[in-house]
Amino acid sequence: MLTAVLTLLSVAISVALTFIAVFSLYLNTYAWWSPDTRRRTRYGVPAHRSHLTFSLIVPCRHESEEVMEATVRALLAQSHGTPQIIISVGHDDPETTEAARRIASRHPRHVQVSVDRHSTKNKPVQLNTALGLCTGEVVGIFDAESIAAPHLLRHVDTTFASTGADAVQGAVQLVNYQDSWYALRNCLEYFTWFRSRLHIQARRGFIPLGGTTVFVRRELLARLGGWDPGCLAEDCDLGVRLSTLGHKVVVAYAPELVTREETPDSIPGLVRQRTRWALGFMQVYAKGDWRSIPTRRARILARWTLTQHHSMALAGGFLPLNLALALWGGLPLWATMLAFVPLAPTIASVVFDVCMLREFSRDHGFPLRMRDYVLLVLLTPLYQSILLWAALRACIKYVRTDFAWEKTAHAGSHLGLTGAVGQSPVAEAASPVSSHALAAALPSAHGAGERG
Repeated sequence: MLTAVLTLLSVAISVALTFIAVFSLYLNTYAWWSPDTRRRTRYGVPAHRSHLTFSLIVPCRHESEEVMEATVRALLAQSHGTPQIIISVGHDDPETTEAARRIASRHPRHVQVSVDRHSTKNKPVQLNTALGLCTGEVVGIFDAESIAAPHLLRHVDTTFASTGADAVQGAVQLVNYQDSWYALRNCLEYFTWFRSRLHIQARRGFIPLGGTTVFVRRELLARLGGWDPGCLAEDCDLGVRLSTLGHKVVVAYAPELVTREETPDSIPGLVRQRTRWALGFMQVYAKGDWRSIPTRRARILARWTLTQHHSMALAGGFLPLNLALALWGGLPLWATMLAFVPLAPTIASVVFDVCMLREFSRDHGFPLRMRDYVLLVLLTPLYQSILLWAALRACIKYVRTDFAWEKTAHAGSHLGLTGAVGQSPVAEAASPVSSHALAAALPSAHGAGERG
């Protein structure tokens, strides 16, 4: 009886692990299926004139003035034209508020400060308060440490005009890949997510928007009531609502137009970040809006996406346990062999990660050493264990209804990085190249104030 139970358990685990590994590999490789797919996921050549005006919200909490100033300077240097910039802060964060006011005083015509006075403090609450100050036709969100490419808004403007999009998701890339053993894996995750996975999700009719470099028409955002103030994954929730209502979301990627950010500065910081993401996705799943998405295929994708933080983490934990069960559990030969089947797509995923690391290096001009490739492979199980702990921690917090905002600290370690493709982001933003030079470089493709 015990052998039968163990056999049944091993078979169930093997089937689940194989599905998770194969489907994850399918999503990760989408952008590389064909040259046409790669072209389709790029921005088009920007138009010579602007079509839309932009209001950009920069939510900040417990941030250094250096980090905030770098973000604002990059936004002010946009070749599209100077947008309205709103630094959003909380009334209980006097240091950040004063730093925001100093930055606004240096740019009184274009930068404003929004002070949120709600007792509950989190990102969506601050965003909703700042939304009342927005005057642009499109509202964009940039995290406090986001360094935007100088020509980003020109391309986003053209994307709205040429596709009729209701929302546009740009790409974000972590760049301080040499700061720690886990930073390289963290950077690669972002690269694959924004380079491939989001594109197939947008094409299938379901997309969890990212928290930064996302742009939504202001009138639509106001009609939706802004962001859910109680959701830790307000970006994902907004994307789900847009998908449910049938609004058009376009995802675009170009390595020279990514928004540069940094990895968490410690393992506890990484755990808190991933816990917040997993907990927020659990909230969105429990709300059930995704069940109203019109197509069955999109609903299946939604269910997978909203549970992926847990399924991927659990897969990393169950794979070695299942192999141990097969080797020493006295299972029949066929069940033992079946337990090793998930290894094939898992190994293929690791090999693909190595290839994508090379692609990351080529796209962004960052040099890599053989040591980086070796560490990427050897430390994958350790990184998976961190994700597993974060997922389990999210489950514990969900049961306890503990939805406190655990904010990621920003040290500014990405500010001085320079890739071979160009200058450091801040310096590059301060001196945009001409539109003719930009068009030649890109391939053709399919006033001061406060609110309380």
